[in-house]
Amino acid sequence: MKCLTILGATGTIGRNTLDVVARHPDRFTVHALTAHSDWERLAELCREHRPSVAVIGKGDAVAPLAARLREFGLTTEVRTGADSLAEVAAAPEVDAVMAAIVGAAGLLPTLAAARAGKRVLLANKEALVMSGALFMDAVHKHGAELVPIDSEHNAVFQCLPHPRPNGLAGAGIRRIVLTASGGPFRDAPVGTLDAVTPEQAVAHPNWVMGKKISVDSATMMNKGLEVIEACWLFDASPEQVEVVVHPQSIVHSMVEFADGSVLAQLGNPDMRTPIAHALAWPDRIDAGVARLDLTELARLDFRAPDHERFPCLQIAFDAQAAGGAAPAVLNAANEIAVGAFLARRIRFTDISRVIRTALDALASRSADGLDEILAVDRDARAAAEAAL
Repeated sequence: MKCLTILGATGTIGRNTLDVVARHPDRFTVHALTAHSDWERLAELCREHRPSVAVIGKGDAVAPLAARLREFGLTTEVRTGADSLAEVAAAPEVDAVMAAIVGAAGLLPTLAAARAGKRVLLANKEALVMSGALFMDAVHKHGAELVPIDSEHNAVFQCLPHPRPNGLAGAGIRRIVLTASGGPFRDAPVGTLDAVTPEQAVAHPNWVMGKKISVDSATMMNKGLEVIEACWLFDASPEQVEVVVHPQSIVHSMVEFADGSVLAQLGNPDMRTPIAHALAWPDRIDAGVARLDLTELARLDFRAPDHERFPCLQIAFDAQAAGGAAPAVLNAANEIAVGAFLARRIRFTDISRVIRTALDALASRSADGLDEILAVDRDARAAAEAAL
């Protein structure tokens, strides 16, 4: 029986995780569920899964959450605050932590899980983007297991040999190919992107996701962040990572080997597949996902990304190559810009402009320690706000 903490339980990844968990009551139990502000949904999840602890980010939600849990007859302890998130991530009874808090807010509890030697099911790519070297050092030093949840990185993980002590070259790997759907604007005339609305940007053609990641998919910043994450996860250089647009979202990623072989992982676009893989690895369990019918699909298309249409992708490649504080600045500025776009304060095409402005101001700073990383994150947000 594996005991879990689910950080970000009310989001898409958290709810999909609990769907898989509910299918295997003989394999998984839940220690803690957390949410930022949606205490009503968190209460319902607690009623269904009966965790020992519930953590709610908003302090004024503690009382109504606790009252609702008492109505349900539950003894679940209610906590709040960043320290509580770190505590449930590092709790001694926990075997694995689903790190599904969106954005920079997920860094500290995810890092706490790594430092406690847990299996970290990493859906929060920002933790690696912000603090790649620091985070991977914690994983190695404390014997944590890091299994990626993003469908692309999980696909690469499935295609790679385990273990591979001599890195990609030692395993005969030439390159990693990350696929991208291209989002809702992959075929739209570039000149029309100024007029894109938030409603159009969050309408992903293949995946059901939260608003922030949906906008990131529309700009392809999500893929840029995934390039940075892949470099840290698989000890690769940016030159060893390639992005191709694959509109069907069936081939989730590929690995090319030195002998010319290419291994790919395929599946319907359903996040329960990588979640089930990561929960049970190295075993395989039912995820509740529909079987893939290639005869019905009929075709698979691939093309190079259009960097004029998707400038954020090249910005992310450049930030990873620059190193230092650049990836953390990129991530923070992107969060501010996407939030401003969703609030209709800037245009869709302004997102890349805001990010570039913050990078020009701050990318040369160092970001070696946690305090430096958090300071860069704070200052990059301020620079991005000023550029709106």
